[in-house]
Amino acid sequence: MKPARVAWRRVDGVLLLDKPAGMSSNDALQQARRLYRAAKGGHTGTLDPFATGLLPLCFGEATKFAGELLTADKHYLATVCLGMATDSGDATGRPLQQAPINVGRAEVEALLPDFRGEIEQVPPMHSALKRDGKPLYAYARAGIELERDSRRVFIHELELRHWQGEGFELEVVCSKGTYVRTLAADIGDRLGCGAHLSALRRLAIGSFSVAQALTPTDLQAMSEAERDACLLPVDALLADLPVARLGPADTRRMLHGQGIDWVAAPGQRYRLYGDDGQFIGLGAIDDDGLLSPRRLVATQADERRRPDTTR
Repeated sequence: MKPARVAWRRVDGVLLLDKPAGMSSNDALQQARRLYRAAKGGHTGTLDPFATGLLPLCFGEATKFAGELLTADKHYLATVCLGMATDSGDATGRPLQQAPINVGRAEVEALLPDFRGEIEQVPPMHSALKRDGKPLYAYARAGIELERDSRRVFIHELELRHWQGEGFELEVVCSKGTYVRTLAADIGDRLGCGAHLSALRRLAIGSFSVAQALTPTDLQAMSEAERDACLLPVDALLADLPVARLGPADTRRMLHGQGIDWVAAPGQRYRLYGDDGQFIGLGAIDDDGLLSPRRLVATQADERRRPDTTR
């Protein structure tokens, strides 16, 4: 029997999802999208299937700003298992080597300062980074190992929270592009016994916390109206930017893709609000000193086609 056809509808907003283990980010998105009957959806960066925790999902007009969280710092709780390295850096991978564990908590804590601040990481083969149009994990699954350049990342916080004898829990706050799997593997290499991640939970992205998030089970137990009430507004993704409140004339100019006079440094970005107080999009100061639209939203009340101002 074919599944019932979904009556898609327009939904605008941000859902903070607490993703369970064993589900890909895309599977989580599609499940939530069907529950909301959202015609359009996207996520703000993947979370590995074996990992749990915060996965912000965007619906409707919020998808225009999904990239805002790609550059945000991430906060994780990582469970590191000593004594074995794997080809993926986590428990889903193939064991590469095993070694006796001849280190204790003191040795690990003494090593952690070397991994704080700016460090170099070589991205793992089991990652979504692309080479010649193919993700690295596709090469890895075919048994092909490619040379990868190291990248600079920043570890803001790195603390040992719980010692477990053959492993430990690390709390990590890091910049974009950081692979916690690689961090665990590199620590294992330095300790001489190898290591991999046995669990990973994302606690926060930027100002968003997993404490605000809902699980798929939570969502399934709600009515559609209750689910809708859990969505954050579209402008939540731009909450760290200053606000520009426009008068009627400037609102009209902005909605027609035209810049307006504004005193600020070139490149400064703003959340734009029209003369009715409603969020209308993202703007930035251009080289001519004008506040110009970068990405505008289509409101429920005004579905007229607007010029494409994406830059």
